[in-house]
Amino acid sequence: MGMTKYVIRRLLLVPVILFGVTILIFGVLQFLSPAERSALYVRDIPKNERALDGIIRRYGLDKPIYVQYWRWLVGQRDPVTGKVVGGILRGDFGYSRTASEPAADLIKRRFPATLELALWSVIPIIGGGIWLGVVAAVNHNRSIDQVARVFSIVGYSFPTFVFGLLVLMIFYAHLHWFPPGRISDWAGRVISSPGFRTYTHLITIDALLNLRFDVFLDALRHLILPVITLAYLSWALLLRVTRSSMLEALRQDYITTARSKGLRERDVIRKHALPNALIPVATIGGLTVVGLLNGVVITETVFNYPGIGSAAARAALQLDVVTILAFTLFNGFILVIANLVVDILYAYIDPRVRLE
Repeated sequence: MGMTKYVIRRLLLVPVILFGVTILIFGVLQFLSPAERSALYVRDIPKNERALDGIIRRYGLDKPIYVQYWRWLVGQRDPVTGKVVGGILRGDFGYSRTASEPAADLIKRRFPATLELALWSVIPIIGGGIWLGVVAAVNHNRSIDQVARVFSIVGYSFPTFVFGLLVLMIFYAHLHWFPPGRISDWAGRVISSPGFRTYTHLITIDALLNLRFDVFLDALRHLILPVITLAYLSWALLLRVTRSSMLEALRQDYITTARSKGLRERDVIRKHALPNALIPVATIGGLTVVGLLNGVVITETVFNYPGIGSAAARAALQLDVVTILAFTLFNGFILVIANLVVDILYAYIDPRVRLE
């Protein structure tokens, strides 16, 4: 019952936090001129001053700020066409100049690629990072601990683009094993053919559902280098946090008591030390997953991977403010939901959190 009440309290906070996120992003919009904000409603901003003034009045961009906020939130009826335009609650984030399509369509088209990369990366990142940290802590000051610490320091200090270019040069330019991009041209033609059914827009999963194992292996080859890059650079932080948290847990009195009762060392680690060491690890792990879902800009750019991160980088280079703010709003939503999941995970790991 305590867990249920805790989850309900956290769920009730989500709309309030999301409302605050929309206020902040709309506040950023106010730094733009009414002409620039008109991209929220029209595709082509007219250069003629009289036509531009007409659009500003037509969509109320000269109205008080609270009126503009409400219309941006729920939309408004176009006085000329009679259609409802705008409204982020309706999924209308404006028009993307860089992609020549609505920003919402750009997010829908790019997010499956980012989600697929995140799903293939999260297991080696979280599982590998925690395992390495536990092994290092259990073997404190031994050779394996020293190697893990050097491994962590090197990975933590390695710039993402340097490591990405390094593995790209070795495994693609030299060995020709793992190509960049998301899929090969021949596999792309298979996916776009009438006989291939799209279920999830995640190529590896759809390929398995269509029993096209050749397409699955091709998509997997393209994922290996980005996953290696993300995993190694994320392991560095997770390893350090897990190691320090485990060392602190292993020094507690309840660990000494458990050992004095004759419990096997494996059970002491798994049942007593690890659950108490996972709370700070859950925070880092949650933020890591959020970073993956928000689009890893550098990694996607280095490997020419068509996800949200590379699209956001392109929009930033072309000063496409509407698209950037659409990505920001989407990322804010993901962050709020991820924080909710991490809070629930806290309560599951440590029941004392529910009583606070």
